[in-house]
Amino acid sequence: MKTIDDFVVAGQRVLVRVDFNVPLDGGRVTDDGRIRAALPTLTALLDRDAMVIVCAHLGRPAGQPDPRYSLAPVAARLGELLGRPVELAADTAGPSAQAAVAAMRSGGLIMLENLRFNAAETSKDDATRGVFADQLAALADLYVSDGFGVLHRKQASVYDVALRLPHAAGYLVRAEVAALRRLTADIRRPYVIVLGGAKVADKFDAIGSLISVADRILVGGAMAFPFLAAQGYKVGTSLLQDDQVDLARGYLDLAARAGGQIVLPADLIVAAERTGEAPHEVVAADAIPADRMGLDIGPESARLFAARIRGAGTVFWNGPMGVFELAPYAAGTRAIASALASAAAFSLVGGGDTGAAIRTLGFRDNAFGYVSTGGGASLEFIQGKTLPGLAVLDEP
Repeated sequence: MKTIDDFVVAGQRVLVRVDFNVPLDGGRVTDDGRIRAALPTLTALLDRDAMVIVCAHLGRPAGQPDPRYSLAPVAARLGELLGRPVELAADTAGPSAQAAVAAMRSGGLIMLENLRFNAAETSKDDATRGVFADQLAALADLYVSDGFGVLHRKQASVYDVALRLPHAAGYLVRAEVAALRRLTADIRRPYVIVLGGAKVADKFDAIGSLISVADRILVGGAMAFPFLAAQGYKVGTSLLQDDQVDLARGYLDLAARAGGQIVLPADLIVAAERTGEAPHEVVAADAIPADRMGLDIGPESARLFAARIRGAGTVFWNGPMGVFELAPYAAGTRAIASALASAAAFSLVGGGDTGAAIRTLGFRDNAFGYVSTGGGASLEFIQGKTLPGLAVLDEP
């Protein structure tokens, strides 16, 4: 896999795919971790007099322009971090993008508008994606992949453009792969995996393959509710997909047969509403009231999870333990972060939400072994799955 150091980039138009799918609030970037992660690659290219064309997606705008998902706030924040204005083209590969690229000079940088404003970006049809990839490739001489968080997606800007241009990995992708290989080829045991968050579907499917690898899997956040329901517990109004309960029951049986252990919360913090002002209380995991929802793991669970982490040799964490954005429900996530920061284990924190959580709660990235920018991508990597956007970089 070549990197940008293997190419002469001076005077070349370099299309850089980054992952700038960052949280916004009122048109302001609230966590710029993913933007900062791309700076080493972008700065190196600029310092070597490349003409840098940055492309990224934001949210899910349904394949058409939507001002709510414009990359304008992201371009503004990138400009602040680079100390220079960043021009944002008004389209992805149309007249505005073409004109902006034509006007570029060595050492210049522009950003294309949200790639997902074009439905072909995420199309399942190879030919449809190929047409859009042709348009993107026509803007550049070289393609650089530095958006690790999207490498598990076979999308036009992630996969198909790399087939059309000389290509290289950026510094972020190189660093991500090196860190994640420590969870596949160089595991120090006990190996503890911590899973949480509200986006259950992607992570839920991963549990089956991780049971045979991990010594312990600690489950919190919304991930816990299918398992609690599988044990016959009532979960009140907590987030729960009924079709996951049978799967959870199967995972519990598989873990028992494999000798591994899925560790579930012993207690939870519950409330009637998902707000910081709603009255809340700590209840046992098997005693959630019918009109309450679980919004964080409880103090006993936090102590149990932290103890497991402190005794580990390797820890992979993906997903907060609760609604960390609201102060009453941040303690569980803070406990996990504190335990990891003080543990002797090699720790890898995976996922945009988890990275945002640790930074929101006042932890620096360097308190952990590695903070990955990709949640789904990191999960697939440690399962041994092929990431299309990574595999294509090995193509000549």
